[in-house]
This record gives sequence, structure tokens and C-alpha cells, in this order.
Amino acid sequence: MPALSLSLLKASYAICRFPAGSSVTAPSPGPFSLVVQAVEETTLVCPLDHVPSEAEIDAGWRCFRIEQSFDSSVPGILASVLAPLAGAGIGIFATSTFSTDYVLVKANDADKATEALRNAGHIVRTED
Repeated sequence: MPALSLSLLKASYAICRFPAGSSVTAPSPGPFSLVVQAVEETTLVCPLDHVPSEAEIDAGWRCFRIEQSFDSSVPGILASVLAPLAGAGIGIFATSTFSTDYVLVKANDADKATEALRNAGHIVRTED
């Protein structure tokens, strides 16, 4: 697998839970947010300063974005990011869009995650 380019987004993120069937809208504009509606719950991932007051939240996450876009049939892209993080003992919350992948780690693990990704040969830049 070739080296990937990742960006560590500047914002602090929260993972929010709502009851199943809740009507939740992702905030905009912004570098990243996500709404997932599933049978058991609705999940919103958004910058901490956009968390709805009624949400159950898990705050203090940082978000890595894979900069390249790959066809979804290319194997191993996300695994090449997750394996070094797992090897470093870092828990993750991963998600994908049509074009790329996002991996969130707890803020207190962001420096350790950056080091693990760079040691695995990836290029990691941080937003100012």
C-alpha cells in the first residue's frame, strides 16, 4: 500500500446519540459532519461547538481525513490507517464517505496517533 496523505482537522469533535427516528440535521458549513440513522439510534458526528443541546454526547475527538480519493473496490486503504493505530493501542471511530475515509481518535491520543501514522509511512499534516 502506498503512503497516504492525511489531514488532522483543527476542530474538536463530538459523537452524539439520539433516539431512533430522531430528525437530526448535520451542521453546515464545516470541514466534516455526519448523520447516520439506524434502527437502534441516530448518530451525529460534528464539531463540538455545533452539538445540539438535547444530544447524549461523547466529546473530545479529533478527526483525520484521508486526502486521496480511491475507488471503493481498492482494498486495504482504511486498514493501512487502522492497523498502526491499533498497534499503538489507540481506539478509533471510523467512517467513510463516497470519496474518502475519516478516522476519529480521542484528543489526548492525537499526537500518539500522528506519530504511529507517520511511523507507518503515511504523511500527516495538521491544520492551522
